[in-house]
Amino acid sequence: MILGGDIGGTKVLLGLMENGTLIAERRYASADFSNFTHLLASFFTDTQINPTQVHGGCLAVAGPIADDGQSARLTNLPWIIDSGELSHRFGLPALQLVNDFAAAALGAVTAAIDQRVTLQEGQPLPDAPRLVVGAGTGLGMALVLPQAKSWRIVPGEGGHVAFAPADEEQLRLWQFLHARHGRVTWERVVSGPGITAIHECMTGAILPPETISNRALASVTDARHSLEIFLAAYGAFAGDMALACLARGGVFFTGGIAAKLLPLLSHSCFLTAFNAKDDHAAIAARMPIHVITDPALGLSGALRTAQNKS
Repeated sequence: MILGGDIGGTKVLLGLMENGTLIAERRYASADFSNFTHLLASFFTDTQINPTQVHGGCLAVAGPIADDGQSARLTNLPWIIDSGELSHRFGLPALQLVNDFAAAALGAVTAAIDQRVTLQEGQPLPDAPRLVVGAGTGLGMALVLPQAKSWRIVPGEGGHVAFAPADEEQLRLWQFLHARHGRVTWERVVSGPGITAIHECMTGAILPPETISNRALASVTDARHSLEIFLAAYGAFAGDMALACLARGGVFFTGGIAAKLLPLLSHSCFLTAFNAKDDHAAIAARMPIHVITDPALGLSGALRTAQNKS
């Protein structure tokens, strides 16, 4: 039996897999527990599983992993997760700790066909790198490389590369953000807070990204325009990163923003911006593009990571 977990500042999703089948899954509010040890104890009680039945596992953590891989500190919660402490407390084997986006990246490239929507078929090469990009509170990025019968995850910080305006409106946005923050990164634009910033720059109104997205989906003009700017930037960023690593294995978009905006993606400038690479446009057009719709992607990736190790 394998234990998997997606541990964030707001929620924790835990699951158990046996012989490739998910046999238990629970969701908890992080704020309801003072530490992860208490939460894990509740999970074993709720599922009536003896922890000694677990023979491996992986926890995907929204925070930095220690260099020795044995502990992790959550970015937005005062929790420290220590693999050794969990082993001692519950009689578990050493649990693998990984960054949450690294787990999501593995979950993305191994997602079932019914959990992804293809925006561009491309001409995939099976041994080529895959690029995983996810805009949410921040902007995550990782490379996934085929390796024998498994995968190698290479985390990246592409979201902190400098934002490159592509037109006059984006230049106006850059100036707006530069006056506020100094150096302007892609994450300032391609993220939930980025949607808010774009709308503020263009209209003067400060609204949550969810509100702007809902209005855009309802064809409210000013919100739709703000989302068009966002999607053009998102496509351009992903296309540049994909070109940098020649992601002919495919580009996979994760996170709630891409899934929610699916009705707009194929009818917006998103794909145009992705493929607008001048002399290299033909290469970009040969890259498959998928949106992953699995709502438990982090947990799926953690379980897959544990399977790869076992």
